Amino acid sequence: MIKNVLVAVAGLLSLVYLVNPGAGVFEIIPDNIPIVGNLDEAVAVAVILATFRYYGIDLTSFLGRGIRDRSKSSSKKDGPESSSS
Repeated sequence: MIKNVLVAVAGLLSLVYLVNPGAGVFEIIPDNIPIVGNLDEAVAVAVILATFRYYGIDLTSFLGRGIRDRSKSSSKKDGPESSSS
């Protein structure tokens, strides 16, 4: 129960950080620093994606590398291998 609330709060804080209600006044890493300037936004997006994945919504599945059901993949490894020869 507490873990669910903490994950939701982390997701909401990341969303608020990305919406940027302070119009850029509050930045963890200023965006004008080359290369590392956008890392804080990247981390916020990663936290939001992880939050959705925690609640069962995989928004990265369109990339073709989504998490597969482990029970299906583990049963394939344990079963006999079929060979076509």
